[in-house]
Amino acid sequence: MVRALVYLGIILLGLCLSPFLAGNKGYLYIALGDYQAETSIVFAVIALIIFYSLLQLFEFVIVWLLNLILGSRFLPGKWRKKAARKHTLMGALALAEEDWLAAEKAMVKGAEKGEIPALNLLAAARAAQHQNNTVARDEYLAKAALEPLAVNAVSTTRTRYLLQQGELDLAREELEKLNPTSKSKIPVLKLAVDLYTAQEDWQALKLILPIVSKKQFLSEDDFKALSLNTNIALLKSAANINAQELEKCWHWLSRGERKQADYIAEYAMGLNRFGEREQAIKLLQKQLKAGPAKPIFEALPQVLTPADVDAKKQLIALESHLEDNVDYQICLAKLYQQNHDHHNAKIWWQKACYLQGDINNLHALADAQEHQGELNRALQTRRNAAKL
Repeated sequence: MVRALVYLGIILLGLCLSPFLAGNKGYLYIALGDYQAETSIVFAVIALIIFYSLLQLFEFVIVWLLNLILGSRFLPGKWRKKAARKHTLMGALALAEEDWLAAEKAMVKGAEKGEIPALNLLAAARAAQHQNNTVARDEYLAKAALEPLAVNAVSTTRTRYLLQQGELDLAREELEKLNPTSKSKIPVLKLAVDLYTAQEDWQALKLILPIVSKKQFLSEDDFKALSLNTNIALLKSAANINAQELEKCWHWLSRGERKQADYIAEYAMGLNRFGEREQAIKLLQKQLKAGPAKPIFEALPQVLTPADVDAKKQLIALESHLEDNVDYQICLAKLYQQNHDHHNAKIWWQKACYLQGDINNLHALADAQEHQGELNRALQTRRNAAKL
């Protein structure tokens, strides 16, 4: 619209000035050496416009010819780059469709003249991994590692693939190159957690737990479960060595962790193994006063002996408060079973089965009934267990 108005203004201006120019043509005199020329101003202006237009046309033709000559020289390279982009796109689509063979072939072709060949090679390695073609996968990763910026990405990818393949030792060697620390990226830390767990390297896992907590890439429940498994495994491992190692592992726990029932129960069983039974019983009873917990009830039958009459009396005195606690009923049933008091063991197993119809509880009740000579009841109890 604006352009049309400009053109309209120029036309109107020309109409207004044309009578004046027609009556006052003026003249232009040019002298160059022996050559002289005289013409009107209007003709000179028109001649300049035509000359400028021809000059622009000449420039356009020269530039077009130069581009044509240079473009024809590098034309095969352009074709290859265009083909590489096409192969990369086809490979990406094949990856999305999980057509691993087609994706591998397309990505390899796209890497030859691609703009970022390392990405194509990493994608091809992923496709080869899904086909269990480890030889081709390692070849692609080695080529991708030639790009300096892709070294860490290649190491991370290789570690993940080796872990998936079950080659834990080789995966650990690659992970050591990445050196997981608080400055590492989250994918590297996730790989470290998975690999240490698979190798059951609880010492290494314990060292990395503070970093995992700081980065917060695990949910709260998953982190608690990971911490629990790690610390319990360390306590069990220390209990298999000696008392000094057990004490060292116990004091490696934080103050808050040393108040948790799971760790107290495991520590008490370790103390009992090394002859510190009285101290173990005190720890369990102290924790029991703080609140009933399943790990404590599971540890008591393993620590108490028939001679610990006072400890058993204290447990029985809690019946009015813990009559609905199935772990408490199981604990007392096991203690009576240790004393070969099958009559009382049967009573407590019955209470436990009433609260929770667990298969193990029913079989334990059936064993107690058999010892009491109640064979028909024992048979019916086992049938009930089979139904579960």
